[in-house]
Amino acid sequence: MNISVVIPLLNEQESLTELHDWIAKVMQSNHFSYEIIFIDDGSTDKSWEVITTLSSKDNQIKGIRFLKNFGKSQALHAGFEKAQGDVVITMDADLQDNPEEIPELYNMIINDGLDLVSGWKKKRYDSILSKNLPSKLFNWAARKTSGVKLHDFNCGLKAYRLEVVKNIDVNGEMHRYIPVLSKNAGFNKISEKVVKHQARKYGETKFGMDRFINGFLDLITIWFLSRFGKRPMHLFGTWGVIMFAIGFGFALYLGIDKLFLHPNGRLITQRPQFYIALSTMIIGTQFFVAGFLGEIILRSKSDRKRYSVKTELNFN
Repeated sequence: MNISVVIPLLNEQESLTELHDWIAKVMQSNHFSYEIIFIDDGSTDKSWEVITTLSSKDNQIKGIRFLKNFGKSQALHAGFEKAQGDVVITMDADLQDNPEEIPELYNMIINDGLDLVSGWKKKRYDSILSKNLPSKLFNWAARKTSGVKLHDFNCGLKAYRLEVVKNIDVNGEMHRYIPVLSKNAGFNKISEKVVKHQARKYGETKFGMDRFINGFLDLITIWFLSRFGKRPMHLFGTWGVIMFAIGFGFALYLGIDKLFLHPNGRLITQRPQFYIALSTMIIGTQFFVAGFLGEIILRSKSDRKRYSVKTELNFN
């Protein structure tokens, strides 16, 4: 199979038929063998009924239906587990991503030997204040922090070599950082392509301003995981040593001063240095405990699904 198209969705019943017909037209005109995997992330409208109807007419369509809304990352993870094509294309279901981009994305992966190609919506039809400016700030911070030189981390239209999606774990809200996850997994051949952004035709956006706040918090998380995810004791242990050494230094100073220099002076507990020593030694011990717990959790971590599937269509 040449291509797997993975489409997470939430309440997009109006656009699904048009999107399917558009993708099928592109695939057939380019003679691709393909599958379309719709992941219904707990829709409350008739999205699943539309997917079921489309599947009955086209055996290239496969569907996964979650019991409830688990989030885009979990939907992508479920689609990645099922994908079989040499190249995996992800796109949103709201018709803002253009299926006409698929052939060139496929060729960039196959012919140019790339691991991942990310879409770049250079010209956007979103609100400047609510999306464009926050998105530019977010992407700038992501580039500086991750070292991945992409202009648009949030673009849903991406292409991956199959080995990439089978070797990354997309959880939480880390779908924004799949290029970073790929880089951390050793897939360094990452590029981008300017793609057409289309105005939303049906419904309304599912994301508000809170996604940028969450995005920055996730950015801190992924920075930590990329640097210390496999060795948490290196971070917490270092800070533990520093804090404990500061506390021990103050305690040693207080002891020498009281025993030899000013034996008749103030009580040690009446001096501010005592509380500095006590606090820093306690904090240093806590850092050590955090490091040990991190190492234990890392070694006992199991691969557990973070979503519950209600129904599947057309998977063998």
